[in-house]
Amino acid sequence: MPESATKARRIAVLADSDTRWKWGALTASRLSPEGVAVHLDGYLLRGRATPTPRQLREVGATPDTLREVTAAEFLGAVEREPYDVLVLALVGGAVQAVLHGLRRAWEDRPRRPVVVTGYVGVVYEKLADGLLLRHGADLVLANSRQDAERFRAVYEGVGADASAVTEVALPFLGGDAYRGGEGRRTVVFAAQPSVPGDRAGRAYLLDRLIRHARRHPGRDVLLKLRSRPGEHTTHIEELPYQKLARRADPPPNFRLVYGHMGEVLDTTDLLVTVSSTAALESLHRRIPTAVLTDLGVREALGNHHFVGSGCLASWDQLDEGHLPRPDPGWVARQGVAADGAYATAFDTARARITRLLGRPGGLPPLAPYYSTLTAPGYLPGVLARHHLAPDGTPLPGAPGADRAPGPVRQIVRRAARGAYRHGVQRVAPAIRRMGEL
Repeated sequence: MPESATKARRIAVLADSDTRWKWGALTASRLSPEGVAVHLDGYLLRGRATPTPRQLREVGATPDTLREVTAAEFLGAVEREPYDVLVLALVGGAVQAVLHGLRRAWEDRPRRPVVVTGYVGVVYEKLADGLLLRHGADLVLANSRQDAERFRAVYEGVGADASAVTEVALPFLGGDAYRGGEGRRTVVFAAQPSVPGDRAGRAYLLDRLIRHARRHPGRDVLLKLRSRPGEHTTHIEELPYQKLARRADPPPNFRLVYGHMGEVLDTTDLLVTVSSTAALESLHRRIPTAVLTDLGVREALGNHHFVGSGCLASWDQLDEGHLPRPDPGWVARQGVAADGAYATAFDTARARITRLLGRPGGLPPLAPYYSTLTAPGYLPGVLARHHLAPDGTPLPGAPGADRAPGPVRQIVRRAARGAYRHGVQRVAPAIRRMGEL
């Protein structure tokens, strides 16, 4: 009997920030075979970067249910619910903690869901650390052929099973191909919360963008920002461009924009960035794309990932009208399927999940590379940050999934979380800046 004739596939996504929710929710929508409905339950891991309702709406993937949880509460929820697939859209340490928690929670179950994890975008730092923290999932998604090769090399290099690595593509690529045209041109700078992280670098980029607008009054020059004031993303933004822009005197053709990146790209004639994943979205649509070299080509900036892309350029070159030409071979290895192959990018992942769900006798227990045998001085600390003991059980005092908080406790929790985020995101950066004076 075809799967579509039996039931909807139940998928849960656990995410810890706006960008990871975007990746997780859109990945979930692509993991079911054609014709099989998806029931999507969203879980937001409680922390400093929990997305706001506006940030969630921008993604365009509406879950059937949505709730904010701790790691222990999530483990309790998925132990009760008959999910087919779990997508862990989290930072590496959180993935590892949840994997160990799930292993313990499911140790007496004959059948369990398929567990999927991966990366939000370009992987340009902490490759080994991040990958080994994700090991143990049934599928570790790689967004490109290049990533898949690197991921397998890391796992095989430490003697870990590399069979979970599965090549896909970024789930949010799409939109109409760029056709160009006459008339007013639109230049978009895709800002990043923490790249560059210093005031001098951010002030320099803002100044060059404004100077570009003054030099080309016939162009619309847009600064695309990820979050509005008071919102936060995966990375803490200590020096928001909004604050720096207040001290500038931009011309009328310069403005700040928010919203869905795909909608911004609909009217973009040139996308400029330091190393944002938006560059891959732009290249997928064949929009002219520039990766800036003004601050150097450095691992700390992430633009070293674009070496060989043909997209590296400086503001001086862009001011003079230069339009970078991407290298087709480089683009193909990045999962940027501008040739139309994107429609089949998730076929292998879908087939693997269907095969695993139909495995006679169910799936074997989760087996992360990190254990108390391989990493006794590292793993307990990773799990403790999420209130889990070395064996994956919730530590005493951890919020339990079987204790639903009452209305008063919910209000107190929200107030405490707000105070915590304010301290982490506003007070602490201010103190650090004062210490640098």
